[in-house]
Amino acid sequence: MAAAPDASAVDADARAALEDLAVTLVGEVGALIRDERPDGLGVAHTKSTDLDVVTEMDTRAEALLRERLAQARPDDGILGEEDGMTGGTSGLSWVVDPIDGTVNYLYDLPAYAVSVAVVVGDPTTPGAWAPVAGAVVNPRTDEVFHAHLGGGARLTSRGRTRSLAVAAQPTLDGALLATGFSYDRQVRRRQSAVVADLLPRVRDIRRMGAAALDLCHVAAGRVDGYFERGTHPWDVAAGLVILGEAGGIASGADPGSPASTDLVVAANPVLHPLLRAEIARLTSADPR
Repeated sequence: MAAAPDASAVDADARAALEDLAVTLVGEVGALIRDERPDGLGVAHTKSTDLDVVTEMDTRAEALLRERLAQARPDDGILGEEDGMTGGTSGLSWVVDPIDGTVNYLYDLPAYAVSVAVVVGDPTTPGAWAPVAGAVVNPRTDEVFHAHLGGGARLTSRGRTRSLAVAAQPTLDGALLATGFSYDRQVRRRQSAVVADLLPRVRDIRRMGAAALDLCHVAAGRVDGYFERGTHPWDVAAGLVILGEAGGIASGADPGSPASTDLVVAANPVLHPLLRAEIARLTSADPR
């Protein structure tokens, strides 16, 4: 696995400006998908499995993100969930999820998001990138979670902004956890076994259906921890910088390993090693 670059090498003023741009982008695209959602919205096509859906609004939203970024940052790369990687020359790449929680969006459940992050390094290579700034909006609650490296994490809603900090829950038995499930039915069966084992030993588990929002909810102290297998950079890039700036830690299965498609575990610094070790134990026999 490649070594992650140092995101702090990006000038502090530049990081703040990148955060501002991310906030602007998620605001515009969030309004698009909320206000122009067709009444008869259906599945445009599927991707990895029959459960992994794409709507016409996913496509429209990513096209708008790419258009705005081409205008504002023409030298940067872009990695989008729908259209893949477009290379750049600046050393920075935008990692965008036009609708995180597409199934929620399809069913008009108010738990979906637009996630926009800017990273250094190669976001297509596990461990070879690091987030600089990002923003996540839930258009249905009018909440924008945002941060840049070294600048703290914030939540802006209805014109008011407050700082974010992870909850201080120190033990698993009192922890409210969030998780998600794969679109692959066979993988989902194995994930359900992990939840069945863990559920009686924690406060409770929530499955809300949008990884970017799950990370932001840890950052905001709304849940104590989060774990999931099968996420992609566009699912987590913005949430990771928001979580880190709120005092949280995210990793993969091994101590010090980066969050990746194999596993993301996020919590406060005390709870994190306990949760990481437990999820690693429960998944160690899973060949995936």
